Amino acid sequence: MKAVTHPLRRHCRQRGMIDARRLQSRLDVIQDGMIGPNTLRALFARMGASPSFAGPFGRAASEHFRTYGILDSGLRLAHFMGQTAHESDGFRTTEEYASGAAYEGRKDLGNTHPGDGRRYKGRGLIMITGRANYRRVGALIGVDLEAHPERAEEPEIAVHTACQWWADNGCNPLADADNITGLTKRINGGLNGLSDRKVQLSKAKELVGL
Repeated sequence: MKAVTHPLRRHCRQRGMIDARRLQSRLDVIQDGMIGPNTLRALFARMGASPSFAGPFGRAASEHFRTYGILDSGLRLAHFMGQTAHESDGFRTTEEYASGAAYEGRKDLGNTHPGDGRRYKGRGLIMITGRANYRRVGALIGVDLEAHPERAEEPEIAVHTACQWWADNGCNPLADADNITGLTKRINGGLNGLSDRKVQLSKAKELVGL
């Protein structure tokens, strides 16, 4: 007997929408058709996040992914997860491993005070660096990151700053075009880590059902 595709699933695939129940089935969570904190927690966990990170990541993503259009399509969700998985070492950290000393004196980053390099090192799921960027992004999300840069490491804020950066830099259209090279250049400035980004994207696409 020929398998019949449910009309809603066929519609979702044709329009690039996310089939919530299919995603939930792949994540082994309750299939209620609502992509909320528990579904997104499970997604982060399957992409590598520990329980201590996956829970707050999921809660923040449930709050912000819709606002920034990331849940508007499967490609947007998969590319966001793939890129941020690479940037955060598989969702294992929200702070870059280097000390930040290399950013000392970088006026292009707004690092004009002694110690700014280390103080404003990379933090977040998409690492923001430099006093000027902490000031700008913090103002946009309503958190004084310039005065309290360590807060950018908090899982909830790490998700929010990544969403803000994603939107500010026009990443959704690149995701819509399935353009991983363009996205990598936009985020990284080059093609560093492209092979791992492709691996992470493939993993995310499989979970999302693309």
